[in-house]
Amino acid sequence: MSPLPCVEIEPRSPANAAVIWLHGLGANGHDFEPVVPELHLPESLPVRFIFPHAPELPVTINSGYIMPAWYDILEMNLDRKVDEIQLKTSARNIQDLIDREIERGIDSRRIVIAGFSQGGAVGFEAALSYSKPLAGLLALSTYLATADSIGIHSANRHLPIQIFHGTADEVVPEQLGRKSVTFLRDRGFQPGYQTFPMGHAVCLEEIQAISGWLQQVLA
Repeated sequence: MSPLPCVEIEPRSPANAAVIWLHGLGANGHDFEPVVPELHLPESLPVRFIFPHAPELPVTINSGYIMPAWYDILEMNLDRKVDEIQLKTSARNIQDLIDREIERGIDSRRIVIAGFSQGGAVGFEAALSYSKPLAGLLALSTYLATADSIGIHSANRHLPIQIFHGTADEVVPEQLGRKSVTFLRDRGFQPGYQTFPMGHAVCLEEIQAISGWLQQVLA
């Protein structure tokens, strides 16, 4: 099976770290591409950014309209009933991208998984169940959709996790972000959690915080 199509941004010098960043519902791999220069990462930290494109799927909550989606969302409520088979398939596809980065010479412990909204839900599943230790997981305005079924691999039992959320998020309510924090803490993780006065979006202050966190976990 061929890997997901991706947008890739190479650093000026040969990459020794990678960030695989998943977009949200209805977007594509170009969505977070403009964020990269805004991170102002130092030249001493050559990071390859990989932005995969989700497949085109019919989405139930959008009247079956076909759009870029990591999985189908069946009900738009706090319980977020989703197609877990599709979500886990997407997670395996992301793990294939991790494998490819390792084949390209990047140590797994220098690979970060990041995801916004629906992409973040896939990011949780992909990172926590991966069989080699990763550098970190960045969860943006998202939720842990597979909390009842996820198999956390021992290799990532101490994975650094940072969660950011908007206090006025009208799509993924902030309580879902806090619910993810509780789930993780109950299982021994120590996730960072920070909010911003924004809706279902990304703001400049958050981008600055992401930059600091990436420099920390990839130091």
